[in-house]
Amino acid sequence: MQNQFFKKKNNVKINDILNILNLKKIKNNIKINDLKELDLAQSDDLSFFHSSKYLDQLHSTKAVNVIVNSKHKNIIPKKINPIFVNNVLLAASKITLLFYPNSLDDLFDANVQPIDKNKYIKLKIGKNIFLGKNVRIGRNCSIGHNTIIESNVKIGNDCNIGSNVIIKNSVIGNSTNILDGAIIGKKGFGFFQDEKNNIRYPHIGSVIIGDNVEIGCNNTIDRGSLSNTTIGDGTFLDNQVHIAHNVKIGKNCIITGQVGFAGSSSIGNKVMIGGQAGISGHLKIGNNVQIGGGSGVIKNIASNSKVMGYPAKNIREFLKEKK
Repeated sequence: MQNQFFKKKNNVKINDILNILNLKKIKNNIKINDLKELDLAQSDDLSFFHSSKYLDQLHSTKAVNVIVNSKHKNIIPKKINPIFVNNVLLAASKITLLFYPNSLDDLFDANVQPIDKNKYIKLKIGKNIFLGKNVRIGRNCSIGHNTIIESNVKIGNDCNIGSNVIIKNSVIGNSTNILDGAIIGKKGFGFFQDEKNNIRYPHIGSVIIGDNVEIGCNNTIDRGSLSNTTIGDGTFLDNQVHIAHNVKIGKNCIITGQVGFAGSSSIGNKVMIGGQAGISGHLKIGNNVQIGGGSGVIKNIASNSKVMGYPAKNIREFLKEKK
């Protein structure tokens, strides 16, 4: 899938990539289409493998050229041409910048203009509303006071956007409500530490919000790094929820106040999470899971489970321990 909002360089070759990684160039200087995650990459893309959690994707990926650490050399399929580096994610960061030179920019949109209500069908607006370029708003929507919809936003029909909301780099479905103070589509908290500095990871993904979703007051939803951050149809988020980059939340979930999701976790359908729970990164939560308030989830949870505590465990075990 082509990146919707960030312009890509189309003349990148394998030796350009090897050069920025300080690796030896090769004779077969083939063109590389893009950098993509293992499950999304095609044969002409470059991908990366940094954790055994993604071993299944490594074996099923269509990518031929994959950045890996030498510690994983014994588990790399023969069909893959490995590019060995010391730090896979740092290398992926440098390559993302090669393909998308402006991807670290996340300043405010200096080109926003006051909204022209007459351009839209049955739009209700408050005061002091600004829009950026490449913004689409469907029919029968409302936008509250002091809201800024920056560049690259698509909003469906029958949506209600509250006051003091900031949205950028996002696609929002139909009949979705975004309450006051929400911030959607800013870059995520991805960085690396070296001996001198914190190095930012570029974020070229989007936020994709489905139909009939409710986003509570003061929610923060970060856009993805390479893939998108997604929220499925019918999911409701309470106030002060934080969703980090690349998180995938399924359909008809109920997420209550002050829940936090670390990056790249995947949440199934009809999941219920109590207040102030925390979900660690790169986890898979199945369908119909219930997570008690204040829990800390640090490993995968199978479908139809009920868990609570820190670390989160089967709720019956948790209650026995508390007797």
